[in-house]
Amino acid sequence: MEATIEIQNLKCGGCANTITTQLSKLNGISEVTVNNYKNLVSFNFNSNEDLEAVKVRLSNLGYPIVGEQNSLPKKAKSFVSCAVGRITK
Repeated sequence: MEATIEIQNLKCGGCANTITTQLSKLNGISEVTVNNYKNLVSFNFNSNEDLEAVKVRLSNLGYPIVGEQNSLPKKAKSFVSCAVGRITK
């Protein structure tokens, strides 16, 4: 199955790199792509549990789904994730 999710706090290629790397590590998730201009993450998944795991991982990285609470700690996490993504490119 295929999904596209709109997220918050996406800033640059560093963010996209972190998201792609981290989601690709999840079992059942493949073909992760990030659209920085539209704040979208697209991927293939095998089950609803996989889809929920993606949502949790995105939130934990600081990129909550649009509609979820975007607290200051989540915003701060997104800056850390962004920096890590830039370093590991």
